[in-house]
Amino acid sequence: MKTRVEETIMRHDKGYNCAQAVACTYCDLVGVDEETMFKMTEALGLGMGGMEGTCGAVTGACVLAGMKRSSGNLEHPDSKAESYKLSKEIVKRFEIQNQSVVCKALKGVETGKVLRSCADCIKDAAAIAEQVLFEEK
Repeated sequence: MKTRVEETIMRHDKGYNCAQAVACTYCDLVGVDEETMFKMTEALGLGMGGMEGTCGAVTGACVLAGMKRSSGNLEHPDSKAESYKLSKEIVKRFEIQNQSVVCKALKGVETGKVLRSCADCIKDAAAIAEQVLFEEK
């Protein structure tokens, strides 16, 4: 697959939040139209809850993991373990690379030390999603 990392930044520059920038760039690969994905991930930007939670770019990548792996079996949910495995790998790789997955820690809100810019978090999460979810193995 040709990388789409720079497309995530173009979306972010248009006003998409971090989660939307990542998730919408790859939505076609998981069978979701862009408008639906945009709506699904709107509340996940700004580190969920106003920088209190996980970086939006990471959550966008994890949404893609669920969409890629879930069987959608409502009667007998049978794919959670695989979806969890993918999202755990995404979170682990991002945290190793950036020292945190928490938005306000990444932005240095309490420490004054910025670990990573939003644009770089988006690029990192997108590259990790490509490796974990979409790379031919």
